[in-house]
Amino acid sequence: MLTNAPKGTKDILPNFINKWQFLEKKFQSICERYGFKEIRTPVFEHTELFRRGVGDTTDIVQKEMYTFEDYGGRSLTLKPEGTSPAVRAFVEHKQYAEVQPTKYFYNTPCFRYEKPQSGRLRAFHQFGIEVFGTDNMLADAEVILLAHEFLRELGINNIKLKINSVGCPVCRKEHRKALREFLLPKKDKLCDTCKVRLDKNPMRILDCKSPICQQEVKGAPQMLDYLCPDCQKAFEELQENLRAMDVPYEIDPGIVRGLDYYSKSAFEFVTDTIGAQGTVCGGGRYDHLIEELGGPPIPGVGLALGIERLIMVMEANGISFPDEKPLQAFVAFIGEEAKLKAQKLILNLRRHAIKAELDVVARNTKGQFKYADRKGAQYTIVIGEEELQSGQYTVKKMADSSQFTITENELIEMLGSEDEDN
Repeated sequence: MLTNAPKGTKDILPNFINKWQFLEKKFQSICERYGFKEIRTPVFEHTELFRRGVGDTTDIVQKEMYTFEDYGGRSLTLKPEGTSPAVRAFVEHKQYAEVQPTKYFYNTPCFRYEKPQSGRLRAFHQFGIEVFGTDNMLADAEVILLAHEFLRELGINNIKLKINSVGCPVCRKEHRKALREFLLPKKDKLCDTCKVRLDKNPMRILDCKSPICQQEVKGAPQMLDYLCPDCQKAFEELQENLRAMDVPYEIDPGIVRGLDYYSKSAFEFVTDTIGAQGTVCGGGRYDHLIEELGGPPIPGVGLALGIERLIMVMEANGISFPDEKPLQAFVAFIGEEAKLKAQKLILNLRRHAIKAELDVVARNTKGQFKYADRKGAQYTIVIGEEELQSGQYTVKKMADSSQFTITENELIEMLGSEDEDN
């Protein structure tokens, strides 16, 4: 049906948008306090960017990408995540030649073809941050701290930080061998996707959503037992930094994330207030991604946070959002001459940053007052023949129906001062 939104998508209507705007302003504010600058990348990229960056063995690349050919025969993909496009922009514009680190934040739509369910849509939105140019684990701790403080400032308390290390190519080689040996006798019980992963990238099996595969990986060798000295030191430094910043955490060997580019630290903020889809925020380090995508060997670390899921968590915890700024003034007019005066008045009010409306449906006087009441106007300003002659306006305070007369300058001063108090 043309009048129905596509499956897995949702409209954000005006009576709901204040929640989004509130979160967007809060996220921008905290990112700027931490020294991050906003980046905006295209909604689609060359498909190869995600195949090389996200990884051929991930569910995203194998099952979930919205890929199409344009009229020039080029394969393009709606971005399923925000990190790879940010890296592409960093490399393309040679931002690595600037003083490092480079610190980006973004607010972007993403697209993944998967079964729509609570907290999971096909067209969704992410906040994200990326830090390029340092392998110091203090950067990882700063990224985690920003997310921790953002959630704290929103009033979300019943959320846990879980951390892990997914190692590096050196130590993953030994873990991969042990993991494959553990899973090989169980191959026939694995899902078809994981049967392929067993040879290509067995660690992806740990992240499989199939309940059967999750059962079969119980007791599997843990990456933490195979860390090389460098990765072990990095993981200990991360924990030391988090303790210094008073950020509580749990070590969870099951955290591997769903993308191939992660190395060393991996983390998730999880909650049980929204059912099975409990991950609100996740991220980690990716020291080889920039080089893999054609840039110099520069390390990086970042996170992504689902906005729809964040709103669900806040609502589930009874956290209120600020109300929409009320309509301060509705200008009602009686007659053609009064209409002209009303247009000039409302322009002057708006130029002084006062939220004001007037009737554009040709209602009668009674209808205008009813409309002002339904819109929740704080004051209704009346312009009729008497007001035109006196040069003052009759103002009705809608809360208690009291009335008074006032000049235009006094009206602007009164409404402006009340807006500052709010």
